[in-house]
Amino acid sequence: MSNRFIVAHFEAYQRSRVEFIQGLAEFARSDQNVETIKNLGGISLCRGLLLDNVPSVQQSSALALGRIANFSEEMAELVVSNDVLPQLVYSLAEQNRFYKKNAAFVLRAIARHSIALAQTVVDSGALEPLVTCLEEFDPGVKESAAWALGFIARHSAELAQYVVDVGAVPLLVLCVQEPELSLKRVAISALSDISKHTPELAQMVVDAGAIAYVAPLVANPDTKLKRQVCSCLSQIAKHTVELAELVVEGEVFPRALLLLKDQDVAVCRIACTLVREIVKHTPELAQFVVNAGGIAALVELVEDAEGPAALPGIMALGFIAAFSETLALAVINHRAVPALVKTLTSEPEDHILAAAVWSLGQIGRHTPEHAMALCDANVLPRLLSLFVAEESSDDLRLKTKRAAKAIIAKTTHLSALDPLLHQAPPVILKYVVAQYAKLLPSDVEARRQFVTAGGLQRVQHISAEPGSKLREAIEQVNACFPPEIVSYYNRRPEDMLNLIK
Repeated sequence: MSNRFIVAHFEAYQRSRVEFIQGLAEFARSDQNVETIKNLGGISLCRGLLLDNVPSVQQSSALALGRIANFSEEMAELVVSNDVLPQLVYSLAEQNRFYKKNAAFVLRAIARHSIALAQTVVDSGALEPLVTCLEEFDPGVKESAAWALGFIARHSAELAQYVVDVGAVPLLVLCVQEPELSLKRVAISALSDISKHTPELAQMVVDAGAIAYVAPLVANPDTKLKRQVCSCLSQIAKHTVELAELVVEGEVFPRALLLLKDQDVAVCRIACTLVREIVKHTPELAQFVVNAGGIAALVELVEDAEGPAALPGIMALGFIAAFSETLALAVINHRAVPALVKTLTSEPEDHILAAAVWSLGQIGRHTPEHAMALCDANVLPRLLSLFVAEESSDDLRLKTKRAAKAIIAKTTHLSALDPLLHQAPPVILKYVVAQYAKLLPSDVEARRQFVTAGGLQRVQHISAEPGSKLREAIEQVNACFPPEIVSYYNRRPEDMLNLIK
């Protein structure tokens, strides 16, 4: 038999392997096909073809395994159990750039699902080869490696520390400086995933010079890049005052405030999260953002946004108002109270309502003038409605109670408390009566209005346990009036009708 036929036979086998694995990789692109591939033994076949001597077969096999592992945690565990990690890790250091890109994709697809799988990737010795890939000339290899490192780091501080210890951070910062947008995005995302866990990890990212290269990209027109930039800076700033100040020194304001009006909802939300993480630390940082026009931008976002997009803005207003009377007054003057009240009536989610309630409490807790601004906006009855609503969660009720207590304690315009005196449950009523008890002794006109508006009569018919705070407050109110008047209003309604007859 001629050698030509033998060569042709081997070539047919090679073509078949190429066609098979390329087709399998294409089938694995669709989620609905993955279960069938598993049932037919596709994972073990891919494992065998990883060792093929034809580079295109190796690359397609890695690509197929990555797509299968990406489908679910169960599939990723099956890929790991087929002992593919040692070959992938070895090949990262030996093979060409196309294979390296696909091998890093498999590692990323495995690590993304859980902390246990990410730990398995680390235990396989993948970190050092992945970091080496960050030094490759090909941007696609760098991007794939940065993505894998980010997915490993995001799960826990311990895993992120492993990534830092192998020297990934300086190389990721270098990737941020590359011209390719997609590489910038992934590198910044990986830095964000490292920074989010602890102040120490965030400091390591800062020490590598990340802020100097990431912060200017706030002004970049690319939507996805702006998301990653704001996320990374907020993850750094959230930990300590010092880190927040370093972010501010990166000159992200007022450009970050302009992103609160971005057409992309995610950019608005993440940029607002950055603002929140800055203003929460100190009065000075809050004042800096206010001076840059932060309150107006936040109020506009809260008015226009819905659901999760509004949440960081709501909280940022609360953080600003909490620091001082002056800052709280600035929040009021920028019409934040109507925007927050609107949230109380339009948002169905409990955690968003709770944030709005908390922020209103921070605004109203300073002085009678601050509390009056909230009373004029009819805040107290709205808080009461949320407190008694059956669908309100325990956390929402707790925050509502605390906000109502803070506002009531500063309310000196007693007519604003009248609706609560007649409608509030005992747990809030005790604060209302206590406020009356504090103000009535020194105000003759208030005592007169209290009687004529039916307040004294209402107090007499409140049920309170002896020795309770509510009972003490009632007795203090009664002590402001002559005993005969108290006795008169203490009569039961049917006794008073008999007197009239």
